[in-house]
Amino acid sequence: MIPRYTREKMASIWAPENKFRIWFEIEAHACDAQAELGVIPREAAEKVWKYGAFEVERIDEIEREVKHDVIAFLTNLAEHVGPEARFVHQGMTSSDVLDTCLAVQLAQAADILLEDMDALLAALKKRALEHKYTLCIGRSHGIHAEPVTFGLKLASAYAEFSRNRERLLNARRDIATCAISGAVGTFANIDPRVEEHVARKLGLAPEPISTQVIPRDRHAMFFATLGVIASSIERLAVEIRHLQRTEVLEAEEYFSPGQKGSSAMPHKRNPILSENLTGLARLVRMAVIPAMENVALWHERDISHSSVERGIGPDATVTLDFALARLTNVIEKLVVYPENMRRNLDLLGGLVHSQRVLLALTQAGISREDAYRLVQRNAMQVWEKRVSFLDLLKQDKDVAGALDEEMLESLFDDSYHTKNVDYIFRRVFGETA
Repeated sequence: MIPRYTREKMASIWAPENKFRIWFEIEAHACDAQAELGVIPREAAEKVWKYGAFEVERIDEIEREVKHDVIAFLTNLAEHVGPEARFVHQGMTSSDVLDTCLAVQLAQAADILLEDMDALLAALKKRALEHKYTLCIGRSHGIHAEPVTFGLKLASAYAEFSRNRERLLNARRDIATCAISGAVGTFANIDPRVEEHVARKLGLAPEPISTQVIPRDRHAMFFATLGVIASSIERLAVEIRHLQRTEVLEAEEYFSPGQKGSSAMPHKRNPILSENLTGLARLVRMAVIPAMENVALWHERDISHSSVERGIGPDATVTLDFALARLTNVIEKLVVYPENMRRNLDLLGGLVHSQRVLLALTQAGISREDAYRLVQRNAMQVWEKRVSFLDLLKQDKDVAGALDEEMLESLFDDSYHTKNVDYIFRRVFGETA
């Protein structure tokens, strides 16, 4: 997590002040529940809320001596609360605080990421509708295949990020769990109603069964979801990078006034934002395997997961937040060149209509094998000589014997490939598309 790729709102979730504030709320809400149950005096719970405070520097100072962050926090808290602080943390263990706090932080991070995805979806939808019928070549293996529209490319990305949004909602629900169950999770020293109260106050669900920690399969799924979202970002970024290649130039990142592309070559306009997004996606995915390895802890608890989560929690969420915002900006400002799309569409002299000719020949009574042979032998000449595919077909006696000139010309109508665009858009965007 470095300033270059950090946005303040997401970073603040992982700031020590926010973490310790959540720790305080967990402890104070637990005191309220304990007081309601008659375990501690009501006055003690009230005093925790009234005088409870902390200083990050003081906690760090205490931790350097005691080598335990939760104890350092509780010691600092007691310096403000006074003698009634002895009732704080009754029957609880450190993981009750740490795991519940992490759940709150990850849920807060998920809420920001959901907002980011809403902004990206809005940008994708707007540009998809703008280029709904902007014809361009579809490619398989990087080679010209058949016509599509640029709007369909963007609609595909919209559908993918819509799925990702649903995945993130599910991951947020699964991660937002609270454990206040005490040592080894048996509730021996604390009433389960304390957990229910704290969970309700923090907007969490009680963990059905914790050991001494919240099971890490929840966290693994959360970070795996972030990894999938990052991969979707990369897929769209790679598409833009390919489209910006000089030989293609169907779309490119906005190049702002005064921007420089190269320290050596003043003519350069490089897809640096999309390349950056590819790199950021790798950083987010870097968290996935460690999160999965955290699932297998020793018995009821060890802390091998702790150092991992202190790193991947902030790093993955902060990086993904920045990447989503950057991708949204790229899509909003993306410069599209329909004339270049048309040029590339015509580059192979009509070969992109070969399947229509193949199907028409089979409909005319020629076997698929023979039809494929007839079409391919003409297509290969186009590859080699860069001549008109339609002209070759008209001159081929076997083809012309099955399909007259008018029929052949009709097979090269671009609108054939866009006849179901409305249908696809309705499936993606609904009836308003």
